[in-house]
Amino acid sequence: MAATSGFAAVLAIASLLCLTIAPTRGALQVGFYKGKCNRTDVEGTVKSIVAARFARDRTIVPALLRLHFHDCFVRGCDASILIDGSGTEKTAPPNLSVRGYDLIDQAKTQLERACPGVVSCADIIAIATRDAVVLVRKGFSVDLQTGRRDGNISLASDASKNLPGASLNASQAIAAFRAKGLSASYTVLLLGAHTVGITHCSFIRNRLYNYNDMDPAFVAMLRKRCPQTSAVDNSVFLDNGTPSTVDNSYYKQLLAKRGVLKVDQNLAMDAATNGTVKSLASGSLSFPSLFGNAMVKMGSIQVLTGAQGQIRKSCRAVNK
Repeated sequence: MAATSGFAAVLAIASLLCLTIAPTRGALQVGFYKGKCNRTDVEGTVKSIVAARFARDRTIVPALLRLHFHDCFVRGCDASILIDGSGTEKTAPPNLSVRGYDLIDQAKTQLERACPGVVSCADIIAIATRDAVVLVRKGFSVDLQTGRRDGNISLASDASKNLPGASLNASQAIAAFRAKGLSASYTVLLLGAHTVGITHCSFIRNRLYNYNDMDPAFVAMLRKRCPQTSAVDNSVFLDNGTPSTVDNSYYKQLLAKRGVLKVDQNLAMDAATNGTVKSLASGSLSFPSLFGNAMVKMGSIQVLTGAQGQIRKSCRAVNK
């Protein structure tokens, strides 16, 4: 049965790969900004800003991945997470530790000088996230589709309702992703972003001292970093194999019962996702290329295009 499950996972993801390499998705297209920002290379501008930040802060990679995910799962990929104000998405508990806003602001400011009202904040998030991943995976390449427009609504209640938590089991995570048009295979691939992710002791302390699905030696190591009573909320890598590289180490860790978050470890235990995890861990499926396609898929969730929404002058406020 295990071999059959693994083969089925290979077939399922291979079919997803074929479906996600189409040149356009709705009104999005590769090279949307070519020739539209005077003589400025829009994607090149964002790439330079991301590279400069990465040179002094490598944690910008998981920060941007999280920012992009948290934006797309609430009202679609419309940059609604960037809007300031009381009761906006930024103020929702799941978003209080989100970072990367200043990098998006920097890119937006530079592009507004070059071509006012042309480049959306939503596209800047998508481009910056793609470029961040490229910096931690040699040879990683994604033909990113652009043409998104910015949303006008940002509600903390929407974020609290739509963002899946780390304490979910695999079935609950699959349901949350399916609500956004993403299959179980996409769920496994997109959670693979945790290969460069971090969490903090406050999010996993209860799990560490009440575990039943983790390697005891791994738990003992984590408990040293996260004492049961501590005034310091230390950070913890979600992939303790190769935490600074986008690769399949995350899946290998799950099979070794070294999943830091409950939702991660449960992917390796649930019948709906176990075969995919095994195929990615063994290398019979190439995680980096499939992850790139999964990012493209996620980046198309409920996008605004054409005359929908607006192109914000500032990513932090709706145009008046």
